[in-house]
Amino acid sequence: MFVSRSSERAIERAGPSGEDTSRFPGSYYAASLGAAIAAPALGGDAITDFCVIGGGFTGLGAALALARRGRSVRLVEMGPIGWGASGRNGGQVHVGWQQDQPWFEQRLGTDRARALWQAALDARAHLDSLIALADDACDYRAGLIHADHKADHVAATHAHVAMMRETYGYDSLTPLSRDALRAMVGSPDYHGGSFDARGGHLHPLKLAQAMARAAQDAGAVLHAHTPCTGLEPARDGWRVKTPHGTITTGQVLDATGAYARALVPQSDAHVLPINNYIATTAPLDPALATSLIRNDAAVSDSRFVVYYFRMTPDHRLLFGGGESYGYRMPRDIAAFVRPHLARIFPQLADVPISHAWGGSLAISPNRLPFAIEPRPGLHAVNGFSGVGVVLAPWLGDAVGRAMAGEANNAYDLVRRLPSPRFPGGPWLRWPTQALAMRFMALRDRF
Repeated sequence: MFVSRSSERAIERAGPSGEDTSRFPGSYYAASLGAAIAAPALGGDAITDFCVIGGGFTGLGAALALARRGRSVRLVEMGPIGWGASGRNGGQVHVGWQQDQPWFEQRLGTDRARALWQAALDARAHLDSLIALADDACDYRAGLIHADHKADHVAATHAHVAMMRETYGYDSLTPLSRDALRAMVGSPDYHGGSFDARGGHLHPLKLAQAMARAAQDAGAVLHAHTPCTGLEPARDGWRVKTPHGTITTGQVLDATGAYARALVPQSDAHVLPINNYIATTAPLDPALATSLIRNDAAVSDSRFVVYYFRMTPDHRLLFGGGESYGYRMPRDIAAFVRPHLARIFPQLADVPISHAWGGSLAISPNRLPFAIEPRPGLHAVNGFSGVGVVLAPWLGDAVGRAMAGEANNAYDLVRRLPSPRFPGGPWLRWPTQALAMRFMALRDRF
């Protein structure tokens, strides 16, 4: 990939969506972060054993794994560390994959399905270690409610709970009747669901910054405000181009998610960016906050365009709802999210909104992540499809260990997952998939 100098200057301050990369978006997370870590931009040409492109959970996990093994590693990020999806998502902790265990059993067989479930548990345990690494300063709270917005969904949810308990021994998952759910969530919209005690929610930007600090402490060199403008083969490795200099490296990892800019075309064909939107209310009266979510759990519902919400430590409702496709975002995100929020909590229809923001996440056709090495020394990981808070740090760690020459089952498991391409090629896959997803979203209304 080759980019002109004028394009490089444009890239330096704007992401693919035209967002300002010189600072964090105006999110609740950025406002409540405190001081961000120092990660000066690249100051000229450099040589390193490993280079990671992307300062989110995947890239930070890989850089931390490599640095802990005494390897020379540099990470470049187009904005501040954690600028992308890792630092602006809903912060929900989901145990598992975007496909359920019967899906894996039917397509991959029982043994691989069980191995993938164990991998999901390992990823959740890995997140616990990162929360501890952050000295529990990322606002973690336990508990995740799945809420069914249609009455005819509840039986399937309860059957899934029974299967996970009986077949996989996952006793953290319990069914919720309509009355039990409404005792937890003060909304008339839901008919039942389930509760996962190993799920939860956290402040994702604080977690990303804690991972970055740990990587620096282990010896990794992080460069914020240093977009990768191109990759090209070099003698004994790769050359990573930026507006501030070139990094020559033996191996490189593309961990840019929805902001990939086709750095690795073999990866780009497997993902599409979708935009999701979040708003936080002004601080609510504690009694009102408790009436909305009574056990401080996170909530995620059964819509195709998922609604997800939780309380912050200072009693704000953080609510995600609505999406768009491509890189275009609404001019007024607060106004875009408010009708969705009011649908679930009519009592908050006129509540002041303190922060509203959006971001792009990468989805794959089967909603599973993938890890590829299309050319020797060139790695790419992508496609977490909305469950990256748990899976991305774990898979980043696994890929980092693999790049260092350390065999590990996690990396092998993900490399063997089916990874179809989106149909339509580079020109038609966006409009055709956007049309399909809009059609699926219509089903939420009926």
